[in-house]
Amino acid sequence: MALVLLPRSLLALFPGVERRHELDGVHVLALLEALDARAPGMRDRLVEDGPRLRPHINVFVAGVPADLDTPVRPDDTVHVIPAVSGG
Repeated sequence: MALVLLPRSLLALFPGVERRHELDGVHVLALLEALDARAPGMRDRLVEDGPRLRPHINVFVAGVPADLDTPVRPDDTVHVIPAVSGG
């Protein structure tokens, strides 16, 4: 099972959801769908029509930038990170 780590800013929208999740999935989209089963509505916050990651969401698999079709191994760590902007 891959370890998926969520940002605290996303957790604020889903009270009671843990930061760390061990999930099964062969690619990033499968992990996000498994996460949505635990926290309904989570997928919609991370994925838009296409499907593709929302512009303000970054995903890293084993430290490498990823998209929805990026393969995931059972021992990978997957970080979901919101983009940071400012001026």
